[in-house]
Amino acid sequence: QVHLVESGGGLVQAGGSLRLSCAVSGRIFSINAMGWYRQAPGKQRELVAGISRGGSTNYADSVKGRFTISRDGAKNTVYLQMNSLKPEDTALYYCNADLVVSSIPIGYDYWGRGTQVTVSS
Repeated sequence: QVHLVESGGGLVQAGGSLRLSCAVSGRIFSINAMGWYRQAPGKQRELVAGISRGGSTNYADSVKGRFTISRDGAKNTVYLQMNSLKPEDTALYYCNADLVVSSIPIGYDYWGRGTQVTVSS
């Protein structure tokens, strides 16, 4: 079975930093795009940052200049470095990956269970 396991969440004061990690485990053939989403209470899940297989990145306007997404192909891991955190960044952060899990080159969407980030004012 394939799993995405997030880590690195926690409680931090406004202005602080956290680094989230998401490791893909299990039998996979390749990883296409990866990304981080978040969902705050009472709100819809939203894209925070994405990174393509080739390394192209995109960010939500609300986090541009503060968050950086990166990936390590050798470790099947995606990271989210979050700096200058604000109380409005408080949410459950989910890892997402488009994975090829067989010899048929079709990607399927996989999600982690989420890691909580809480930013106090």
